[in-house]
Amino acid sequence: MLKLTTKSETWPIQGGFTISRGTKTSAEVVVVEIFDGHYKGRGECVPYAHYGETVDSVLALIRSLEADIMQGMDRKQLQQRLPAGAARNAVDCAFWDLQAKKTNCRAWELAGISTLEALTTAYTLSLDTPENMYKVAVENAHRPLLKLKLAGQEDSERVQAVRKGAPDARLIVDANEGWTTEIYQQLIPKLVALGVEMIEQPLPAGKDEALRTLNRPIPICADESCHERASLDDLLGKYDMINIKLDKTGGLTEAMALRQQAEVEGLQIMVGCMLATSLAMAPALVVAQDAAIVDLDGPLLLDKDRDDGLKFEQGFVYPPQSALWG
Repeated sequence: MLKLTTKSETWPIQGGFTISRGTKTSAEVVVVEIFDGHYKGRGECVPYAHYGETVDSVLALIRSLEADIMQGMDRKQLQQRLPAGAARNAVDCAFWDLQAKKTNCRAWELAGISTLEALTTAYTLSLDTPENMYKVAVENAHRPLLKLKLAGQEDSERVQAVRKGAPDARLIVDANEGWTTEIYQQLIPKLVALGVEMIEQPLPAGKDEALRTLNRPIPICADESCHERASLDDLLGKYDMINIKLDKTGGLTEAMALRQQAEVEGLQIMVGCMLATSLAMAPALVVAQDAAIVDLDGPLLLDKDRDDGLKFEQGFVYPPQSALWG
C-alpha cells in the first residue's frame, strides 16, 4: 500500500529576485513523498500565483489524491486525475523517483535515455537598473550563457549594459509578458545588433496574435503561452521555440510528450524552471537533454540548496545523484 505525504517549505533567495510582475525574496515550494514500505519517491513543485495557484490550494489538491494513491493509482492514471500544474508535477516526479528506486534503474533510463549528460545552463540576471545589471554582469561574465529579465522601459539600456559587462557571454532575454508590439518593434533591431539569441514571451499570453505578422529575426520563445500539449496548436506560426517547465506541464510525463510533439511541429526546445531547489531541477534535466536552451539555475539563486543538490560548475549543471532524485 502506498502512503502519500506532503509539506511546504520556504527557501530564501539571495538578495531577492525581480521580474516584470514583481519581486520575490523566497521560494515557496511543496514537496511530495510516496512511500511503498521500502522505497520513497520524492517530487517538488512551485505553486505560482500567476496561474491561480497558492501553496494551500496545491497542498489541498495533492492531498485529495491520498485515497486514490493508497488504492494503487499509478503515474498514467494521475495524468487523468489532475490537470496540468504544480500539484500534478510534484506527484508525477515522485512516482518517477519511486519507480527508479524500486527497479534499481535511473529515471532517465526508464524514459529511454541511456546516459544523462551535463548541460550548459543559463544564469538569470534579475530585473534592475542598467547600472546594477552591469555590475551583476561583470560578476558573472565568466558564465557562458546569461538570461536577462526585462520589462519594457530602459530595456535597450539594460541589454547594452550587460553586453558591456559580459562581452563574451551568450545573451537571451525574458520580457515576462511585459512588452507591447510597439516596444517589440523598437527593440528588435537593437537586440539583433547586441547579439541576443532568443526572446522569451515578449507579449502577454492570449494577446500575442501580432507575433504572426511581426518580423522575427531573433527566435521567439513561448513561456506563459505554453503549458501542455493542448497549447501547441495556438502557438504555431507565432513562436519559434517553447519553454517547457514541469510546473506548467504537470510533471515529467507530460513534459516528455510535449517535447516530442513540439519537435514534430518544428519548434525548438527550451527547458526552464521556477525558483526552486535541486529536487525540482533534477527531473527537468531528463527532458532537457539536447535542448537548444537550458535554464535550470534555480538553486544558484537561493541562499542554500538541499543536501545532495545538483553540481553546478563552469556554467554546467550535472546529473543528479540517486540520493537526490531518480
